[in-house]
Amino acid sequence: MKLSEISATLREIGVSPVKTLGQNFLHDQNLARWIVEQAELTPRDYVVEIGPGLGALTELALAKGARVLALEKDTRLANFLCDRFRHPRLEVRNADALDFDVRTLFSQGRVKLMGNLPYNISSPLLLKFLDYPSPMSLSLFTLQKEVASRLSALPSSRDYGALTLRVQLYHRVEYLRTIPATVFVPRPDVDSALVRMSPRDPLELPERDDALFMKLVRRGFSQRRKQLQKLLRAHVPDWERAAAKLGFDPKARAEELSLNQWIGLANEIAPLTVPERRTGQEERFPVVDEMDRILRYAYRSKVHGDNLRHRAVHTLIFNDIGEIYLQKRSRRKDRHPLLWDSSAAGHVCAGEGYDEAAQRELQEELGINVPLEKVLTVSASIRTGQEFIWLYRGHFQGNPRPNRSEIEAGAFFTPAVVNGWIAARPGDFAPGFMECWEAYRQKKHA
Repeated sequence: MKLSEISATLREIGVSPVKTLGQNFLHDQNLARWIVEQAELTPRDYVVEIGPGLGALTELALAKGARVLALEKDTRLANFLCDRFRHPRLEVRNADALDFDVRTLFSQGRVKLMGNLPYNISSPLLLKFLDYPSPMSLSLFTLQKEVASRLSALPSSRDYGALTLRVQLYHRVEYLRTIPATVFVPRPDVDSALVRMSPRDPLELPERDDALFMKLVRRGFSQRRKQLQKLLRAHVPDWERAAAKLGFDPKARAEELSLNQWIGLANEIAPLTVPERRTGQEERFPVVDEMDRILRYAYRSKVHGDNLRHRAVHTLIFNDIGEIYLQKRSRRKDRHPLLWDSSAAGHVCAGEGYDEAAQRELQEELGINVPLEKVLTVSASIRTGQEFIWLYRGHFQGNPRPNRSEIEAGAFFTPAVVNGWIAARPGDFAPGFMECWEAYRQKKHA
């Protein structure tokens, strides 16, 4: 819309722009087209637009063939968008984006996030929608210029800080251009900027303990003018050795360390422990026939290398509100690395039964010990990797403590989200889990 059209429309629907809602409407049509071009939209894309306002970007996204979910907090603007577009590929939801359940977006194919974020809540919105694991394949935001500079900052710059590192840990951030205040009505007090964020390749950065990483970062930036060693020496007793190993000045301040150096610092404190079974004697598994009767025993490499039938356990852990905990398999796994899997899963080793293996894997992978219910069995097949699987179910209220050497990440999801996610993105999951989940669903609804 042109400036005159925006003013007339706002008067017609009785909207006086509210500063706290970030209601600054873009009136530069050429700029709107350029912004949408940066999202590289196709008919395959599902766009989530935060704060669509009068639909300046919404209209252009629909023209690209994308499906659009518009989250608009102001009821009057939400009603206006519904009346204006009435488009089969547009869903307008009168809701606060801060209350939106981001996990539901895993049930969409390729999700892209767009928005002109309110200045006063831009950081909480960013962290909510980009928190790992995130379903976004690309995010394109108009932000206060100061925030955009912080997100895209490089080490040793004034803008580089804890927010920079938290976002860049999982995303690459591009500062695309400054957007002057003059292109909005009402005119904001400061200039804005457009940033584009895309997920990092999971193997781009070293493994680490994310919670410890952020604890160090927050501590390190709590007093920017202090040398880092004065703030972190209690966590890193041999500071000089760590500095030499990671290649930074022992007297460095927080902003002088790169993302990789911060990760290295976290790994100096809590180095990744390679599982004992990978450095010691190789595991032996029961080799079984088509009726799951033990024929002999063989080492892991032989069993997997020759695709011999063997035994495994999968456990589904639910919390008190019925959500299921899924784990993302470690990058070190010899099969299906970095795919999502059952809460805990593993092989039955020589000398143990299914029940014993299920409890052991649950303790080793999630650090919990709860009663387990034996649910069903899944026959060996190509889909299960020639594993006979017994599936177990348990309940746990709290946050599991995933073993970093076994699990890359983990989170609770509703069964509905898991169902939609599998349908939309089956390649995200280990085949054995999908076999178990489908069997579980059929049994539950039988």
